[in-house]
Amino acid sequence: MPGRRSSPPHWGHHLRRFPSAPACRLWGPQSYEAWEPPRPLPLLCRDMALQNALYTGDLARLRELFPPGSTADLLLECQAAEPRWTSHQRGLWSLTYEEELTTPLHVAASRGHTDVLQLLLRRRARPDSAPGGRTALHEACAVGHAACAHALLVAGADPNIPDQDGKRPLHLCRGAGTLECVELLLRFGAKVDGRSEEEEETPLHVAARLGQVELADLLLKWGACPNARDVEGRTPLLAACDARCTSPADAEATTTCCLQLCHLLLSAGADADAADQDKQRPLHLACRRGHAAVVELLLSCGVSANAMDYGGHTALHCALQGPPAALAQSPEHAVRALLNHGAVRVWPGALPKVLERWYMSPRTIEVLMNTYSVMQLPEEAMALVPPETLQKHHRFYSSLFALVRQPRSLQHLTRCALRTHLAACLPQALPRLPLPPRLIRYLQLDFEDVLY
Repeated sequence: MPGRRSSPPHWGHHLRRFPSAPACRLWGPQSYEAWEPPRPLPLLCRDMALQNALYTGDLARLRELFPPGSTADLLLECQAAEPRWTSHQRGLWSLTYEEELTTPLHVAASRGHTDVLQLLLRRRARPDSAPGGRTALHEACAVGHAACAHALLVAGADPNIPDQDGKRPLHLCRGAGTLECVELLLRFGAKVDGRSEEEEETPLHVAARLGQVELADLLLKWGACPNARDVEGRTPLLAACDARCTSPADAEATTTCCLQLCHLLLSAGADADAADQDKQRPLHLACRRGHAAVVELLLSCGVSANAMDYGGHTALHCALQGPPAALAQSPEHAVRALLNHGAVRVWPGALPKVLERWYMSPRTIEVLMNTYSVMQLPEEAMALVPPETLQKHHRFYSSLFALVRQPRSLQHLTRCALRTHLAACLPQALPRLPLPPRLIRYLQLDFEDVLY
């Protein structure tokens, strides 16, 4: 038909115009200057041969389907990753996989088919097209395909454009090519402190929250702000300290990663005592997650052990209310560090609750009890500990319940008196006392696995 643009071969009736493309684009600072004629609307393609070639990266077949002069400015329909509740009639809902729109460029970028992606760009595929809410650059960065990201950036892809969730490509970088993708984005003008639209997170927040130490280091070298705050007032340091262990098996790795991030952020000038909107500080979160080494690091920076959040909780409360997974991270070390830095002791009436929660960690019970001159437990407290635990830790629990309402040893009473006298300067004064190292450790509540 005269004047009608021909379609690439083999597509026929599988193509139709997509109605939402922009009508025109103006160029130059004023509207009367040169402007580009309306670009043809993108075609919706349902040709399975084309889609199969795209998903498998069949470059030879795609060269046939996209000969010189053809366009790759197409739309494809794909199934959503998760089923959604939809209603086609009033009151009738069904759980179905909705069809979503994507482009050949998105498919190539998400699968790392760099040669295919370059062919599509030569055939006039638009690098910033986002029919489903994400651009192809988002897709490439989300799976760490650095070569695809580079090709898109060279073709003019915007490194700062947000997706449907308000996240920029820098927020999404994952996978083996994460660092390379991030460096490419920054070299091509991505804002190192660009915010996500809803959470107002910077890329450094995301790196800290996900435990990506090398990525955080790279972002800081490019000038990322270590004290940026998200919509809840959280800094990257707070995000790092809130790292959770999914299981006891990964507890050590999570704590190590968290410690490395905290060292990195603090050396870059992060505020060790910055509070969020709920007045939670890094120390609160590190205690709640059981990161004992991070607790000791933060205390060494001079943060207060007795600062309260809006709920009236101190760091010691947070440590003793931690999840069961914290058992694998030796909570007794965090509790001891807090007590040696002047943390206010637990109210004696709450000790039975602590025993009931932490009976599987005798050293946590030991370090708490060694801050009192009298064992303030009711006689029926033995019933709070299961028989198998009493048997497993027989020596400790025998000594504990033998001392209920009984006087402690003179040596222990002397320790309590000295610690009380030095309360205001306990962490600084104890190491300086002219005493043998073993006695210093005793004053610092060293573990003995028995109570006297």
